[in-house]
Amino acid sequence: MAKILLVDDDVDVRYALGKYLHRAGHQVVEATDGAQALSLMATEAFDLVITDIVMPEADGIELILDIGRNTPGLPVIAISGGGRLGRAEYLDMAQGLGATAGLAKPVDPDELLALIDRLLPR
Repeated sequence: MAKILLVDDDVDVRYALGKYLHRAGHQVVEATDGAQALSLMATEAFDLVITDIVMPEADGIELILDIGRNTPGLPVIAISGGGRLGRAEYLDMAQGLGATAGLAKPVDPDELLALIDRLLPR
């Protein structure tokens, strides 16, 4: 069981992925944007972060950069449905800046769990 920080401004995405991760045995803490995620990370330790890219306040790119500076080695899965750029461009950018992996929205829950299993030590 991992403690996962799930960051997305879309309440439906947080609900669906959070529910699926919880059923798989993970502890899930939710944040609505990068600013809230950084606040949570200042007081709690996480095994993995899943973050959307396009969000208000601090976006996923800012969060990924901060994690790289302050918590190197923490696995980060970037997720994106696109925005001004296409989702592939956002995910490529996220991985170039330090995200461990990227998944396009809508996220396939089985693919997400398989990726988490590969990224976290047993």
